[in-house]
Amino acid sequence: MTGSALDRAEILRRVAARGRIRVIVAGGGTGGHTYPAVSAVRALRDLTAETGATAEVLWVGVPDSLEQRVSDENDISFTGIKAGKLRRDRNPLKMVNAANAKDALRVPLSVLSAQAVVRRFRPDAVLCTGGYVCAPIGLAAALRRRPLVIHEQTTGIGKANQLLARAADRIALSSAASVDRLPAKVRGRAVVTGNPIRPALTTGDAKAAAPALNWSGYAPELPTVYITGGAQGAVQINDLIDELLPELLGIANVIHQCGKLSYDKVRERAAALPAELRERYLVREFLGAELPDVLALADVVVSRSGAGTLAELTTLGKPSVLIPYPHSVGGEQIRNAQILADHNAARALSGTDATAANLRTALFELLTEPETRAAVSAAARAQGHPDAAEQLALNVLDLATR
Repeated sequence: MTGSALDRAEILRRVAARGRIRVIVAGGGTGGHTYPAVSAVRALRDLTAETGATAEVLWVGVPDSLEQRVSDENDISFTGIKAGKLRRDRNPLKMVNAANAKDALRVPLSVLSAQAVVRRFRPDAVLCTGGYVCAPIGLAAALRRRPLVIHEQTTGIGKANQLLARAADRIALSSAASVDRLPAKVRGRAVVTGNPIRPALTTGDAKAAAPALNWSGYAPELPTVYITGGAQGAVQINDLIDELLPELLGIANVIHQCGKLSYDKVRERAAALPAELRERYLVREFLGAELPDVLALADVVVSRSGAGTLAELTTLGKPSVLIPYPHSVGGEQIRNAQILADHNAARALSGTDATAANLRTALFELLTEPETRAAVSAAARAQGHPDAAEQLALNVLDLATR
């Protein structure tokens, strides 16, 4: 890995001397690639403004996509290119299909389109945060000798970043555990920045959560568990929690974000609970603006272990019981959860260990033993990178001003 820490003051001095910095950002397809890019752009703008200089940022992504919507919401100029997408499958034979063949033919054209964008915009640096649109932009940056920073959110290395690693001037990683997954020849260009999270998540107010949720049954004298399977929910987690509910509600408040598909079923289960327990059980299909306050209130979180989720939990220092999605590509979620568990920063229940009995043991330990909960919280925070967005932005600015 790169040996010395970045000199923030020196980088900002160089930015001030330039007066204007031009950066292309590419990444998208999923929130896991898109939201870290947004956070990095915000940090880059803040750092540049701190010096009195200006930052011109162009986001390159797929037209009519999540990244286009998010870039519009954050006042970032956007240019769309059509890029070929490799549809992965655990069975390699299923990847041989007409859609993949058609998109493979688009790759040369997408690289030509990307080169045209880079030539016109003349960026001082290019940041790629993952997703198939990054391949042509990253290759175009390398071909036109523009400094290239790639960022990897997961503990593994995504397909686009595997392709771009040898061309990148700097490889920003979310975890030190990823270094050994890089080709040996490029490890010297790696730096651990962490994975940027949405800034709003760090501003939650625990006291505002119950009023925001209109939760009259909240008992402030009890600890609170937040259960989530992500935006879509997780049937596995929902079913395991159902087996524990009456006993769990005897010692804790529970906020359960269960997803659209399970919402009616979970609500029916809640309605069958005794009234004095039902009041402490809040079921939501989805949490939006209330999420920062819910995370601030939560004493323990039960969740999947995607890269973005772990970045949030460690930045906030939240004790958690992690139940990885068993079919994540390359066993990514299982690996994520185990890394935290090995550092006493979470409890992990993978594969056959993901039972109601084991969940009860892990969850009740954290809820009923304040010293254990505090130790896991401290260990989780030690694994976090609260300054990840700024560190990623500084790496971009460092290369842009050399």
